[in-house]
Amino acid sequence: MYKINENYLKLPGSYLFSTIGKKVSEFTAANPEKRIIRLGIGDVTLPLAPAVIDRMHKAVDEMSKQETFKGYAPDLGYEFLREAIAVNDYKTRGVDIALDEIFISDGAKSDSGNIGDIFDVDNKIAVCDPVYPVYVDTNAMSGRTGEYLPELGRWSNVIYMPCTAETNFAPELPTEEPDIIYLCFPNNPTGSTINKAELQKWVDYALKVGAVIIYDAAYEAYISEDDVPHTIYECEGAKACAIELRSFSKNAGFTGTRLGFTVIPKELKSGDVTLNSLWARRHGTKFNGAPYIIQAAGAAIYTEEGKKQTQEQIAYYMNNAKVIREGLASAGYTVSGGVNAPYIWLKTPDKMTSWEFFDYLLQEANVVGTPGSGFGPSGEGYFRLTAFGSYENTVEAIERIKKL
Repeated sequence: MYKINENYLKLPGSYLFSTIGKKVSEFTAANPEKRIIRLGIGDVTLPLAPAVIDRMHKAVDEMSKQETFKGYAPDLGYEFLREAIAVNDYKTRGVDIALDEIFISDGAKSDSGNIGDIFDVDNKIAVCDPVYPVYVDTNAMSGRTGEYLPELGRWSNVIYMPCTAETNFAPELPTEEPDIIYLCFPNNPTGSTINKAELQKWVDYALKVGAVIIYDAAYEAYISEDDVPHTIYECEGAKACAIELRSFSKNAGFTGTRLGFTVIPKELKSGDVTLNSLWARRHGTKFNGAPYIIQAAGAAIYTEEGKKQTQEQIAYYMNNAKVIREGLASAGYTVSGGVNAPYIWLKTPDKMTSWEFFDYLLQEANVVGTPGSGFGPSGEGYFRLTAFGSYENTVEAIERIKKL
């Protein structure tokens, strides 16, 4: 008789955004006349930039001709894209990343979940609290998180690093020693950031205790302040202790076309074994590469036109963030984020729980957000709104909330 992976049975309920989707569907079915404004899931709404679309069309045409047709992509991804990444995302920041240290994928979410394949199940993880659920849930699926403790809303074998108002929603170094540390800056869900000196402390700590940092930089394109690092490799020694995850979803709107990459420097070793070699083997064995058409389109964002057009899109979303942040603040809400990230983190009013406020907004304002408790125990009493809607819907949503 076959056996299942019983770690899946330990997972509490469904994935956060699946629960939200179900609630919204039920409300819509019962109230078909209500117009819902969705500021919950971090999905972009602007179309792909013209430079990206033009290159994608050209790539489609190439696939129709014998002399330009492409089959399987190279294991690491096409060199033209990896070179564009190395030059534009790293060399311009004073960081040298070799082409064979860049692995093209179908998105940072996939890599966030898959990176655990190269680590032993006995490694102990440390996560920010609140945290992007994928980090914890995928480790739970692998059997790395112990037992779920519903009364505490946490796992028994996970080190939670509270990110509270008192810490400006940034984590402090853990008192218990972890093996793997997940960091995400600019942060999802809180929108918080740390400066280069603070990030250097994490690198120094990881080097000291022999931990590896998995650094999610999916939102680096939204950074507006000068002292906020765009890559962890701006910090001294980071190549020997950090893996960086990147995404084309939020900086260029590839949520529906799927493209991302992971950087693993060859300096990062466990004993004499490079993690780069382990990930290369995993990548080549379990993944057949992002499509040529999508990789070609991704390279277009590094052209002069592509940079200009994607920056205009980012500015559009960040203007929405300003509307949300300032509108809620004027209505008396306690808010943060929305400066270096497209997320606004607000304290729920009148001591409502996160899900109570979700239901209240949905019922009374017909606005959808994300309950903070879905991101971890320290998210209780908070709520996330995203700036990825249209400007018109964003303005209307805030006006509805202000009237409550």
